[in-house]
Amino acid sequence: MVDEITPDEVKAKLDEDGVQVVDIRPPAEFEAGHIPGAINIPMSELPSRVDEVEWGDDVIVACPIGQSSVQAARLIGSFEGVGEDDEVRSMAGGYQDWEYELETGDE
Repeated sequence: MVDEITPDEVKAKLDEDGVQVVDIRPPAEFEAGHIPGAINIPMSELPSRVDEVEWGDDVIVACPIGQSSVQAARLIGSFEGVGEDDEVRSMAGGYQDWEYELETGDE
């Protein structure tokens, strides 16, 4: 079972600078607008690029509506590089529930 986190909780963690957001949408959608500081690893590339995730912070996975991110969080959580204290969660509601500022392009 993958724990979920609300967009409000994600925003609070971003303000504290203690979270790594992994956006699993296609690059064009990511460039159109993404959570500040997020990295883009499309779902189809996740198995081969999971080692790009920065451990040591909480990891939050974001997608359009919060369904694919549950599967992606499960995949990331099963990666052998994940420590016992590392937390991987899915952002509930995805980008459709994100009400805060977005970055655009490769900022």
